[in-house]
Amino acid sequence: MDILEKLEWRYATKKFDPAKKLEDVQLERILRATNLSASSYGLQPYKAIVVTDPAVREQLKAASWNQSQITDASHLIVLARNVDVDGHYVGRYIDHIARTREVERGHLTGFETVMNGKLDTLDDERKAEWTAKQTYLALGTLLAASAADGIDACPMEGFDAAAYDRILGLEEKGLRTVVIAAIGFRAADDNMQHAKKVRKPLKDFVEIV
Repeated sequence: MDILEKLEWRYATKKFDPAKKLEDVQLERILRATNLSASSYGLQPYKAIVVTDPAVREQLKAASWNQSQITDASHLIVLARNVDVDGHYVGRYIDHIARTREVERGHLTGFETVMNGKLDTLDDERKAEWTAKQTYLALGTLLAASAADGIDACPMEGFDAAAYDRILGLEEKGLRTVVIAAIGFRAADDNMQHAKKVRKPLKDFVEIV
């Protein structure tokens, strides 16, 4: 099955089979793929939190208007943005590039200056918006990677983000919840899996200039 068939197959799963769990290798593949997602400058101003503790997931379910995906899916992944994306954050990223590519750090000064210049133009509100957009890029990669491996997923925005931050202790870690994804395997009686996918005709979606 090629990528188009996989994307036709996927849908926002509404009902998961709680008895079916991802194997560790399957979860790792999804996380590795998500980590390879595109992000502006490669900064990755976000983090993935994998929630497996049943008691914690029950609390998160209550903060998600009791949607069953939160507890029935094999795993719940919370994608949270970094709050303190500043010169120190950029500096650590530059250090990481230098180590990974085995280059002199001084050769990366220009790149560092460009990134800091961009961040200096953003106030807290605009920076929050920008980092949230980067986080959604990671979500898109997560969904595509899950579909490619035949794993169901449901991206979700229907939750109390502040409650998530409190339950998961994210504020003290400099993180804020942006979006979540439940992943696992669809229940046999989830009727949405049989619904035809509705998308714009390609001629209405694409404009060639």
